[in-house]
Amino acid sequence: MSGLGLIFLGPPGVGKGTQAALLAERRGIPHISTGEMFRRAIRERTPMGERARPYVESGGYVPDEVVNGIVAERLAEPDCAGGFILDGFSRTTGQAEALDRILAAQDRRLSAAVVLEVPDAVVLRRLSGRRQCSGCGAVYHVEFDPPAREGLCDRCGSPLIQRDDDNEETVRRRLQVYHEQTAPLREHYEGRGLLLRIDGDAPVAEVARRIDEALAAVEPS
Repeated sequence: MSGLGLIFLGPPGVGKGTQAALLAERRGIPHISTGEMFRRAIRERTPMGERARPYVESGGYVPDEVVNGIVAERLAEPDCAGGFILDGFSRTTGQAEALDRILAAQDRRLSAAVVLEVPDAVVLRRLSGRRQCSGCGAVYHVEFDPPAREGLCDRCGSPLIQRDDDNEETVRRRLQVYHEQTAPLREHYEGRGLLLRIDGDAPVAEVARRIDEALAAVEPS
């Protein structure tokens, strides 16, 4: 197996999910989120999916052994033969080392770890300004994408609410946890020469261009 093998890193609100999905479309390779992997493995009743099921259904912590097994199952599927983008894995150096072992067993390697860098103040502004429709679930932003009528959904007219995980205090905590947990992971990939730092404080199209430019040096010819 060969192809472009990537992981995307970055705290909530930096746009890594958006950029990973766009890059996957441009390269014709799967964008694999942790949530998607779990749902698929459980739905298809794979061996690791069955092991994960009781943890997921009870809301408990899924052991790394099971998480790593689900990743191995997913990366072995035919659609990943030409490459993959992992979004949400690895989260720790232990998982990063497990990913190395998984890829080595499949005779492949990681091409790069792409980290989108956006100042915390910008992330706070992006997330704390989000509002969601209490009726249909549509998402708005008080500054960047406001509704036509303040506080009301354009689609169904229901009141807009701020999710608990988007309030300023919660966002600050999430950012702190992210920085504490991922600092060793970033050092791990930087030490191996695999970390690609991308300035994510720009319009979507410009960030996509920066990612393509950075990947030109690591993408298989």
